This record gives sequence, C-alpha cells and structure tokens, in this order.
Amino acid sequence: MSTKPTTTDLQWTELDQRAVDTVRVLAADAVQKVGNGHPGTAMSLAPAAYTLFQKVMRHDPADADWTGRDRFVLSAGHSSLTLYIQLYLAGYGLELDDLKAFRTWGSKTPGHPEYGHTTGVETTTGPLGQGVANAVGMAMASRYERGLFDPQAAPGTSPFDHTIWVIAGDGCLQEGISAEASSLAGHQKLGNLVLLWDDNHISIEGDTETAVSEDTLKRYESYGWHVQRVDQLPSGDLDPEGLYRALQAAKAETERPSFIAARSIIAWPAPNAQNTEAAHGSALGDDEIAATKRVLGFDPEKTFEVADEVIAHTREALDRGREAKAEWEKSFAAWRTANPERAADFDRIAAGELPAGWEDELPVFEAGHAVATRAASGKVLQALGGVISELWGGSADLAGSNNTTIDKTSSFLPAGNPLPEADPYGRTIHFGIREHSMAAAMNGIALHGNTRIYGGTFLVFSDYMRNAVRLSALMHLPVTYVWTHDSIGLGEDGPTHQPVEHIASLRAIPGLNVVRPADANETAIAWREILKRGKKDYGKSAPHGLALSRQGLPTYAANENAAKGGYVLFDAEGGDAQAVLIATGSEVQLAVEARDELQAAGVPTRVVSMPCVEWFEEQDQAYKDSVLPPSVKARVAVEAGIGLTWYRYVGDAGRIVSLEHFGASADAKVLFREFGFTAAHVVEAARESLASAAR
Repeated sequence: MSTKPTTTDLQWTELDQRAVDTVRVLAADAVQKVGNGHPGTAMSLAPAAYTLFQKVMRHDPADADWTGRDRFVLSAGHSSLTLYIQLYLAGYGLELDDLKAFRTWGSKTPGHPEYGHTTGVETTTGPLGQGVANAVGMAMASRYERGLFDPQAAPGTSPFDHTIWVIAGDGCLQEGISAEASSLAGHQKLGNLVLLWDDNHISIEGDTETAVSEDTLKRYESYGWHVQRVDQLPSGDLDPEGLYRALQAAKAETERPSFIAARSIIAWPAPNAQNTEAAHGSALGDDEIAATKRVLGFDPEKTFEVADEVIAHTREALDRGREAKAEWEKSFAAWRTANPERAADFDRIAAGELPAGWEDELPVFEAGHAVATRAASGKVLQALGGVISELWGGSADLAGSNNTTIDKTSSFLPAGNPLPEADPYGRTIHFGIREHSMAAAMNGIALHGNTRIYGGTFLVFSDYMRNAVRLSALMHLPVTYVWTHDSIGLGEDGPTHQPVEHIASLRAIPGLNVVRPADANETAIAWREILKRGKKDYGKSAPHGLALSRQGLPTYAANENAAKGGYVLFDAEGGDAQAVLIATGSEVQLAVEARDELQAAGVPTRVVSMPCVEWFEEQDQAYKDSVLPPSVKARVAVEAGIGLTWYRYVGDAGRIVSLEHFGASADAKVLFREFGFTAAHVVEAARESLASAAR
C-alpha cells in the first residue's frame, strides 16, 4: 500500500485513510455485535479523532498518566467507540477482543467511557456537557499548576504547558452546563483549551432544527473564544487537512480558548443510514454494514477486519509518544535543576503528601463561644492557605456567605483583568453564578492532578450541582464541596432557600461523604480529615460535602473521634445510658440541652454527635457498638431535615425529630420553635422512646 503523502501540510497517506476507514467499520461492527450503541457519530468523527491521536496530540500510549501529556475529553460520551478505537489503534492496551466485548459484562469498553476503568480515559462522560466543563476545569488546573511550579517561564516553554482537547456534540452544546463552562473559559482566557464541535445536525428526535436555531459560532465568539469552521470535502466526509490546520491554529492561539466547528454527516458513508437519527443510537443492520464496507473497499463477509499494515502503522504512536516523552523529560530535568525547591514541592504534591507541620496551623476554638460553622471553615482555609500551596478554590458568587476566600489579595483571573487582585495563578476562584459547571470543573481540576480543589455555594443549590456531584462520587475524586446555610436556620430567605431534603438526598449518593459538623472544632477536625483523605487514588479517594451553618453554634471541647464520623460527645451520668440522643450540626445543642433535662429527671442519657454517617459506617463494629450500644433501645435522632437517614440507627423503639415539610420565612429562632426543634420536644421524643422500649 502506498505511503506517499496525499496532502501538503499534513502527512496523510493512503494508509492513514485506510486506518480511518477501519475505524468506521469497527464502530459499525462493535455496535452490531452487541445489538445496541451509537455507531453513527464514531463513523463520522473517525478522521477528527484519528488526526488528534495520530497527528496532533502530545501523548504516550505506554504511559497514560505522564504529567506532560495533553488531555483528551470525549464530552459526547455516547460515542465511546470514538475513543476506544483510537486507544486500540494507538496502543493503550485495548485490543480487538475488547472492541468485540463492547458494552458487555466485565469488558474494558463500557457504554460510556469510565475513568479508572479503561486506560487512557481521562474522565467519565455520559451526561451531555459534563465533559466540556471537565475540560474547562482541566485547563484551569493546568494554569494553576504552572503557577505553582514554573510561573516565570515564557509561554510555551514550560514542561507544564500542555493542551486540553475536547470533542463535543450538538447535545453537549445544548445542555446549559456547557454554556456556563464556556462562558467561564472565555472569561478566564484559557488559551490551552480546544473544543471541536461535531456539528452533525442530528439528535435522537431527528434534525436539530427541531430544537436549535442559534448561531453557535457567534455565541462562542461572544464568550471570547477563537472560532474556526472546517468545511467538508466534496464527498461529504470530514477534511483531514482542514482539521489539521484548524487544530494547529487553535494550539497556537494562547490568549483565548479555541472553538472549531466541523460539519459532519452522521454515519458517513453508510449509503442509507447516513444523516439519519436512527444512526445516532441504533445498530445499522447487517445489510447496511455490508453496503458500507463495499463503499469503503472492505470485505462485507468479514467483521472486525484490521489489516496488519494498518495496526502496525497506527502503533507507531508508541514510538512517537516515547520520543515526545523523552524530549519532555529533558526539559523537566532542566527545570528540576534550576528550581530545586519547587521540584521538591512537585514531588510531594504528585505523591499526594501534605507539607510537614500543616496540622499545626489548624485553629482550635475555645469552648463556650458561639461560632457559625461556615465562619469556622473560613478560618481553617485562611490558616491553611499559607502552608498548603496546592489548596485553592472559591465559590459560585457567594464567597462572603460561604467563607471560601482563601486569599483576598489573589484572585485566579487572567492577565488583562482590571481587578487589582487579578493574578493568572491566583488562589481564589470566582466561578460566577454557575453552580453546575463549577462542580463539573472541580471534577476536571481533580482529574488533572497536582492541586486540591474546593468550591462553595448554599446547600439548597446543590440541586444545581447534583449530576456533577454524582460523577465526583462515581470517579472517586477528592473534591470538596462547601455547602453553607444548611437548614431552616438561615431564616428569613424562606423555603426556596431552606434545604429540607438535601442532606438525606446527598447521603443517598454512593461514595459521597456528607459532613455536618456540630461546632467550630468539629469543623476544623473535619477539614483535617478531608485533607488527609485528599490524595487522588481511584477506588480509595472520595468527594466530601461540608454542610455548614449560617447561625452561630455553641463550641464544645475538641474531640478527635469526630474524625470517625460519630462519637460520644457527652456520656450518661449516674449509671449506664438508658437513652441515646443522636444529632448533627446545629441540632447537637438541642440534644445537649435535652440530655441535661433528662439527667436532672434521673434518666442517664448519652449524646452522640454524628457529623458524618459515611465515616461512622467505615468503623469496625466494636467501635460502632461502643458509641451506640445495642442494648440501649431508647434512641432519638435529631436533624433539621427529612429523617430518612436515621431509621437504621433508632430502631423500632426510636423516635426521629425531623422536618418533613418545607420551611417558611421568619427568624431562625422562631422557625426552630414553631417546627418543634426544641430541647423540650427532644425530651418528649426520648420519653416516648423509653416507653416504647420498655414494652
């Protein structure tokens, strides 16, 4: 087969074209074999994905975690074969049998790409638009990482300079999260970000004219992006040379993120299925696949046909990757020599270690004083900011309320921003009123590595973030959500802003640890535990959500067992406990007051503070039984939200003081009184539980 280039700027041979056409038949065969999936986009995007992986991206298939690599995000995750086939061709470890096992039990090729499951997959994508926001976060993290380790280097000269590439489809750009994220990227002037839009005009319901009529390119121009369009070849196929030129131009644009619109025909060149909605999410059928193979010069009787010369050609990506990495390592070694202190920081951070003595900086709060846990959290962040350089974050325009400003003099903003605190490498992120993209960008920041990220908003607005929070948990990412104004205790803003179902709902997400501290000292201990758990380690790390109060709460003496999720705050006096009161957050003080009344009445009573149910469940049974003795059946759980969490802890004789309806607009003290969150009500519930346990 000829290897003579057929274009000028791009070295594109007949063998390259055969490889692209091989991608198309593999995509069709994989979906046909399993009987379901999305063949059309993988077929039409084959030239774009191939050009990226074989001609443009800096990556090493033999080392998928190489620090200096470019990142690739397939936001259009339904077209997972677009990624899987490139990973197979380039030599990331996937083989033909893995493509044959597409979407089947135990395979490396699930229906949507999954981070930590398949080598070379940088993020879990599925819900449309998430990948766009992940990529924005990766681009932000790349800039912050450069600021940590090599801030003085000229553009394009640092070993920490790399590009984030993302492929998005029509659905990604229709989802609101991508608009939030793209607006933020333009504002931040993320010149290391390139988004390729697969403009195929097809969604599940047919032509996108059913739902979209905007000028998408002008929209991205208005965001401040560098915008290009790549025309089709006369045949209707994507133009590899046009794509290559656009991608290289985008890479050269360092002052703005880049947007490339590539008009494609879904399922090209299937004679009958191309440009149809059926090709988006259904197998093409044996006859149509055979017809497509004839068009492309493949044997219609063969399936999963890959010529030896094709796979040998594409596996040359291993040689190119090895060479690119070796060249990078030279510049990295020179940087290490010139920057020994920063190199030591890099080694520590890359290993997931925290600086020596960081725990000594944690504040300890004097017992007896009233402190809002959101305020305590802010003091922790400000105390740690000076010693943990990789810790950064911000808020969705609520920093003053969330207490998430780690450094008031240093804002993560691009060069040219008029604010006096603007710094391209600043510590405090202003996400804007973009909760959903904030959460997904935080996922991207965590995925990128070498920093530790947090972000804040009101707890009630976690609803906006939920899809991204769920993906944090699915990917085991060590991101920290700071959710303040955690109950009706926020008062007069009323039921639209008062979370009721949120804490229980968030606890329902597998792998998310929800921490609701009772006081300032529990808050400091919680932050310490979260940071200790903050090393990115797939399968072991986890996201955390801090639920923090607006109102001041009494401070108790610090107890290290708070890091175990549940512990005895005040034990029974005058004999073994006859009743156990379990509470979290602002309701712990009610349990303490109720205990005093019960003790005075001759009922030995224990108060258990349980800031984190998930941490408590990690403990061995002996510890859990020592906190909640099985012999004590009289139990009351107190939390200003719905009571779903607590039935497993209180048992048949127990009672739950909870809020099973929406709040109201009034002073917090009035609301707690009117809705039954009083020590007297807790005492009454305890007496009912004692009576029930005695029967």
